Amino acid sequence: MTEINTSENPEKKSLNFIEQIVENDLKEGKNDNRVQTRFPPEPNGYLHIGHAKAICLDFGIAAKHGGVCNLRFDDTNPTKEDTEYVDAIKEDIQWLGFQWGNEYYASDYFQQLWDFAVQLIKEGKAYIDEQSAEEIAQQKGTPTQPGTESPYRNRPAEESLALFEKMNAGEIEEGRMVLRAKIDMASPNMHFRDPIIYRVVNHPHHRTGTTWKAYPMYDFAHGQSDYFEGVTHSLCTLEFVPHRPLYDLFVDWVKNGEDLEDHRPHQYEFNKLNLNYTLMSKRNLLILVKEGLVNGWDDPRMPTLCGFRRRGYSPESIRNFVNKIGYTTYDALNDFALLESAVREDLNQRATRVSAVLDPIKLVITNYPEDKVEMLTAINNPENEADGTHEIAFSRELWIERDDFMEVAEKKFMRLAPGKEVRLKNAYIIRCNEEHPCDKDSEGHVTTIYCTYDPETRSGMPGADRKIKGKTLHWVSCAHSLKAEVRLYDRLWTAENPRDELAAIREAKNCDALEAMKEMINPNSLKVLTGCYVEEFLAEAKPLDYLQFQRIGYFNVDKDSTPEHLVFNRTVGLKDTWGKKSPNKTN
Repeated sequence: MTEINTSENPEKKSLNFIEQIVENDLKEGKNDNRVQTRFPPEPNGYLHIGHAKAICLDFGIAAKHGGVCNLRFDDTNPTKEDTEYVDAIKEDIQWLGFQWGNEYYASDYFQQLWDFAVQLIKEGKAYIDEQSAEEIAQQKGTPTQPGTESPYRNRPAEESLALFEKMNAGEIEEGRMVLRAKIDMASPNMHFRDPIIYRVVNHPHHRTGTTWKAYPMYDFAHGQSDYFEGVTHSLCTLEFVPHRPLYDLFVDWVKNGEDLEDHRPHQYEFNKLNLNYTLMSKRNLLILVKEGLVNGWDDPRMPTLCGFRRRGYSPESIRNFVNKIGYTTYDALNDFALLESAVREDLNQRATRVSAVLDPIKLVITNYPEDKVEMLTAINNPENEADGTHEIAFSRELWIERDDFMEVAEKKFMRLAPGKEVRLKNAYIIRCNEEHPCDKDSEGHVTTIYCTYDPETRSGMPGADRKIKGKTLHWVSCAHSLKAEVRLYDRLWTAENPRDELAAIREAKNCDALEAMKEMINPNSLKVLTGCYVEEFLAEAKPLDYLQFQRIGYFNVDKDSTPEHLVFNRTVGLKDTWGKKSPNKTN
C-alpha cells in the first residue's frame, strides 16, 4: 500500500536532488556552464495538476540558474492532437506564472528525424518489419527470457529504404509495417529489443497537414529533439527510468561521430505528483469530458489546471504546494488536504472578505426604525491593510443562515436562540425575543426570527466592547442584497486511489473504463444552491475574483456569472474537513 504524505515542513528546504545535479554540473563547467531545459507536453488534452509539478521544475531550474526553458509540443500522434490543446497548454503555463524561451514542436524536426532514420537503415541499424503488432509483442520475450529475432531483421537496406519511402507516400496501410531499430533482442532491458521507431498514421497533422504519413515514436523523437535544441537537462518522471539507456543510445547514434563529452543532453527522473481521490490520466479525463460526466475540461471538479483556476485556486497556491511536497526518486500518494491547505493559506492573504448567506432565514429587528438604513464599514482583508474597506448596508430586515438559529437550543449552542445575544458582524449586538422568537409556516418550519438590538453597541462605538457569550454572525440586508447561485464542489471520486480502483473494477466486471468510472463517481460532488443572497458590493465582482464568504469559506466568481444572475464557486472551506467527512456527504 502506498504511504500517504500528510505532513508539511515549514522549514526552508534544502536543494532537491536535481538542483544538486545542476549545480554540480555548473561547478564542473559542463555544457559551457549553460542550463537549458524544456517542457514537452503532448497536445492531446488539457494540463492537469501533475503537469504543474513538471512545469515548476523545468522552468524553475532554468530561471534559478540564468538558463532558458523552452516549450516543445510532442506532436507525433496526429490522431489525438489538436490546436485547441496547444492554445490551452500555453494559457495554463502562463497562468501558472511562467514564460518559455522558445516555442518548438517535435514536428519541426520531422525532416531531420526522417533523415536520421534513413541513415540508420543504410548503416544496418534499422529495418522494416511487416509482422503484426501481436507478433512483434510475442517476439519481445519477457524480462527473464530473451526475445526472438524478426524474420525481417536482416532484410537488405535497399529493400527497407524502398518500403520506408512507401510508408510515407501513403502506399502502406496503418499497422501493416513499421520501422524498427536493430539493437539487441537478448538485452535485459526490454526497450532495447528492437524498438519500433516509425509507424504509419494516415491522419492529417494539425501543423503539417498530409505531408507526412510515417511518424516517429516518442522514444525516437524525444532524445533527438533534445539534442537538436541543445537541451542540457532533460527532466522526466520515473516511468522513463528504463527508457534512459535508449535515450542515450539514440543520442550517441544521432551525433554522427561528434565528440559530445560534456555537451550532450542528460535525462533525469523524478516522482510524479499523485493525489488521493484524484484521477489524472488524460485518457480517462477525456472520457469524462466526452461522455458528459463532467461539464468540460474546466469543470471545477476536474484536476486540470483550468478546472482549478475556475474553482478559484490561485497559481501561487499551486506553486507553493508543489514546493512543499518536493521532488524525490520514489512515488508517494499525497493527501489532497495538503493542496487545500496551501490554497487556504494563500487565499487568506489575498481574498476580499464579503457577506453571503447560503441558506437564508429572515431576521427582523423590531426596535430598529423601518425606514432607516446605515452604511457600515467592512474591512476588505484584515491580513492586508492596503486592500482598504467597503460599505455594507444595514437595515431592519436581514438574512442570516438558518443554522445560526435554534428555537430550542442546547446549552452549548452559542448562536441565536430565544433570550440569547449575538453580535452581528460590523454592526450591533442583538437579542432574540423570548415571548415570540419566531414565525413558522404550516409545516412547522421557521420563516422569520424576531430580535431587538442595542443601539449603543455598533462596531467602533464604546458600547461595542460589551462582553456577550454568543458568537458573531454574518448577515446581509434583505433590501440591499443580491440573489445568487452558489455551487458547492466536492471530491469527484469515492475511492481514495481511483486509479487502482478503476483497474480493479474493470478486471472484476470485465467492463470498459466508462462503466467502471460510473461506479466510482461521487453523486454529491456538486451541490447547487439557488436561493442565496450576497451583499451588493459583489455586483461588480469579476470572474476569478478571490473572495472569502465570512464564516463559510473561500469562493470565486464563475465564468457563467452575469450581472443578472450571479454565480459563485466554493474553492475551499475555512477549515480542513477533507479527511473527516464521508465522500457521500456534501457539507
